[in-house]
Amino acid sequence: MAQLSGRLRVAADVGGTFIDFVAVDENDTIMVDKQPASADRLVQEFAAGLARLGPGEAVTHLAHGTTTAINTIVQEKGARVGLVTTKGFRDVLELGRGGRNEIYNWRFSPPPPLVPRALRLEVDERTLADGRILTAVSPEQVAAIADELAGLEVEAIAVCLLHSYANPEHELAVADVLRARLPGVSVTMSHVVAPEWREFERTSSTVLNAYVHPMFGTYLSRLTERLNTDGYRAPLAIMQSNGGVLSVPRAHSVPVRTLYSGPAGGVVASRALAESLGIEHAICADVGGTTFDVALVVDGDIVERHETRLHERPVLGATVDITSIGAGGGSVAWVDARGALKVGPESAGAKPGPACFGHGGTLATVTDAQLLLGFLDAERFLGGRMKLDVAAAEAAITKHVAEPLGLSLTEACLGIVRIAETNMANAVRAITVQRGLDPREFALITYGGGGGLFGASLAEELGVRQVVAPRAAEAFSAWGILASDYSEDLSVTRVFQLQENAVDDAVRELTNLAAAVTDGLADYGLPRDQVRLHHAADVRFAGQHHTVTVPIEAAWIGDPATLLPGVEQAFRTLHTRMYGPRTSDSVLEVVTLRVRGSVPVPRPHWPPLPEREPGPAREHRPVCLTERHGPTPVHVRDSLAVGQRVGGPAVVEEWANTVLVPAGWAAHLDEHGHLRLYSTDDATGAGR
Repeated sequence: MAQLSGRLRVAADVGGTFIDFVAVDENDTIMVDKQPASADRLVQEFAAGLARLGPGEAVTHLAHGTTTAINTIVQEKGARVGLVTTKGFRDVLELGRGGRNEIYNWRFSPPPPLVPRALRLEVDERTLADGRILTAVSPEQVAAIADELAGLEVEAIAVCLLHSYANPEHELAVADVLRARLPGVSVTMSHVVAPEWREFERTSSTVLNAYVHPMFGTYLSRLTERLNTDGYRAPLAIMQSNGGVLSVPRAHSVPVRTLYSGPAGGVVASRALAESLGIEHAICADVGGTTFDVALVVDGDIVERHETRLHERPVLGATVDITSIGAGGGSVAWVDARGALKVGPESAGAKPGPACFGHGGTLATVTDAQLLLGFLDAERFLGGRMKLDVAAAEAAITKHVAEPLGLSLTEACLGIVRIAETNMANAVRAITVQRGLDPREFALITYGGGGGLFGASLAEELGVRQVVAPRAAEAFSAWGILASDYSEDLSVTRVFQLQENAVDDAVRELTNLAAAVTDGLADYGLPRDQVRLHHAADVRFAGQHHTVTVPIEAAWIGDPATLLPGVEQAFRTLHTRMYGPRTSDSVLEVVTLRVRGSVPVPRPHWPPLPEREPGPAREHRPVCLTERHGPTPVHVRDSLAVGQRVGGPAVVEEWANTVLVPAGWAAHLDEHGHLRLYSTDDATGAGR
């Protein structure tokens, strides 16, 4: 492990089984470490992992990716929430939308609302869509509602009133009364969480925020208290779903913005790596134990979206556009009633885990198959810290896959791995081909514990010519969290046709949003003159429901005469790429205006590797990449020299990561320790 000195910048990414740490000192020396994680001792284990990196007073920046919010929702351990909404809108959560994801499953039913009907109360008020007050709110009625909620023993309250994004006056008034009469109950307002239209989505987002708010606040309080006790004086920064970090007070107020903080870190790291390698377009693939998370970098920018779904519940807000499927090392292989082999989405999890882990697991998993195919070394897994049980893996796959299908053990293992690869490839196609993008124009960056095992074969399936397996891929998301800027996103719904008479109003709204974003970042103690602003608008053809987010250049705001043609041209270009051409005389509408402010942080850089002689293969072991096992060279990554070429088939191992180089592929180590894989049909390894 590297020795650090002087001032340190540290990031920690909390996962299901480990906390990954990355620390950088003044000399750009980088340390990567892992600390076992358990939900009931998370703060103590976080502190223990930090202590190994250096003294608390040496840490000048501490960023944290957390799973607290998403785990609270997934495990249904959130607060008892009451909802206060406009009269007539009590059942918005129940009604939802008419579509359903499982269109062929007639027995499908959405999850029940997080707020049962008895806890959803109405207030007689009305704000119009343009922000004018039609019916004033009655403080006496709100006081009565507060007393009723007290009797119902709610722990958190979501306030979501009609058109509050246009005028939050009523929500503020209601929240003031609720907080005065229920001082121990947290109150979430929709205009703070999601100041946008569409009542179901806005209500869902507000309720989810209220649902996780108490537990998230408790976790942050305990963590910051422990850090203060241990002598850490650097302010803690929390990773957001949008690829930036924010302060603890801001994260506490909108914990729903941290749902995808860990995966977002991996995408930020991928963008930085792609930029350093001159790659314009990258597929970012995180292969973990339970999920396969995939995102895109296009023209050097992370692809984002402004609505996600978690267990059928919509969440509004800027988020790295990550698609997740149940495919990873722990994914369970099973045979359905029709005799078809399936892999996932169920996972063996961390406990008991795959059968080969020896923790009592008996189900067949992808990791078990990879072990039996020779991809993994039973004696050197995790650098020898953990021995894998070959016999248990054989028993699990024989019982659950090979015997039911009449296959040999090798055939069953190959089938499991290939189905997992196909599931991953289909997830990539969903965010590329189905959006008018050609995956062959991308490089593939694979990371996470299982990324290197799937990289080349996944690229082969997609027609991708170049794969990058980063240095310390098992902690790549933590590296990205360390590289994430402070950022703040604000938006407001303003529906208007894109015509000259609306330009001045649009510029005024964008200017107001920019001022609010800058003020918010300055409240963190960040310098105003370092705030970088990015403007955008959600635009659609009049009469359509969905929108396309169009970036707005700063020059267009400074010269309003260029705003209209600039936005129109950018929208038509994006819309044509995604959906095909459309007649040019269609009227355009702006629905939502957006501004992001960011303050850059120093980027960590992997130092160049020292010169060393090319290392030979450590051994040859039987590996099955096609139909039968054959002796395959196994290289130790740390013994490879810069530029050393490894031709496939081969295996490259490090303590927590394994990279497969199949036949028809080759790999070389670049000067910063990243393993570059390329199809030997393209000897240059060129990729965009």
